[in-house]
Amino acid sequence: MLYALLDILKDWLNEHDLYRFVSVLDQIQFRALAAAFCSFALVMGFGKATIRWLLRQKIGDSGATDAEALRAHAGAKANVPTMGGVLIVGAILVSVLLLADIRQFYVYLGLVVVLWHAVLGGFDDWLKLTAQRRGTGSRQGLYAWEKFIFQIGIGLIVGYFAFKHSGESQLQHVLNLPFQKTWSAPGQLNPALVYLNLPMFMVFATLMICGMSNAVNITDGMDGLAGGISGIVCVGLFVMCLVAGDQGFAQYLLVPHIPGAGELAVLAGATAGACLGFLWWNASPARVFMGDTGALSLGGIIGYLAIIVRQEFVVLLMGGVFALEIASVIAQVGFFKATGGKRLLRCAPFHHHLHLGGWPEQQIVARLWIISVILVVIGLASLKIR
Repeated sequence: MLYALLDILKDWLNEHDLYRFVSVLDQIQFRALAAAFCSFALVMGFGKATIRWLLRQKIGDSGATDAEALRAHAGAKANVPTMGGVLIVGAILVSVLLLADIRQFYVYLGLVVVLWHAVLGGFDDWLKLTAQRRGTGSRQGLYAWEKFIFQIGIGLIVGYFAFKHSGESQLQHVLNLPFQKTWSAPGQLNPALVYLNLPMFMVFATLMICGMSNAVNITDGMDGLAGGISGIVCVGLFVMCLVAGDQGFAQYLLVPHIPGAGELAVLAGATAGACLGFLWWNASPARVFMGDTGALSLGGIIGYLAIIVRQEFVVLLMGGVFALEIASVIAQVGFFKATGGKRLLRCAPFHHHLHLGGWPEQQIVARLWIISVILVVIGLASLKIR
């Protein structure tokens, strides 16, 4: 909004020698960093009031779990208010609307992704967490298949409109494989590139957005775990959006150049800032949980940014902890069914396996943060190793 207003008033500001005071808003890097600070400040500023409101609404975690070994752990967190993802989503929306160029297609498609997952997760949280107030027998949230339908739906929508928006530019449809050179020389595309048609592009978008939103949701089981890792990954995405949006940098690093993707650095920065602010309230012992409202939205944003900048494989590497968590659940369920009741892990997802193995919760969270930082560094370094 501010950038669009600056663009409209630029001539007038130049005539009155005022442009030099606001010219910094023309720099995408500044606006992205400002969005990070803005969303952080919003979460910090509205945190206490939001937590009090959630407590008044009786929106507290029941501490229920189907794993007998985790009942004591879950019980200790009972009645901590959840649905705190409204803080994250609200801060992201305000910061992006304020500091991004909202006339850019990728920006408002990203806002659709955020809102879609926030509404889906919020409805699920509200059903589950006000069940006690509504009486016994009340519905405990959305069924898995209901959430899955909406997640698939937004994936298909993003895939279709992102593909169509790029028009005849095949570079924006490239399947960017690990260590593959997009450019064989400045201005010359690698002839060995693999290009996706519309159906395959939609499939990749759906898998990435749906998979990442579920992966973050599954990871959200310990104080600060999902929020901290999401913030770390978004710092990496912040850099990747700036690189993809600048043709010179993209050609230098031999990665796809996506016109307009640079503006998504504002979305990545706002998300990282919101996660950092949320950790103030969610760090152990947590005063609030993000719930599906926050977890689904964060995963959706990460998956969306990966699709637009054409770096799905690098983002999967940077979010390796998320991939491990969802893979552990799939492996546990598959092994349980295949062996007639035996367990591959003590408990799934993987962070609970570690906890039941004797690792304190704070130690698990800190070490998985460290691993995520290392994976992000490796992922960014891989952009040059080609």
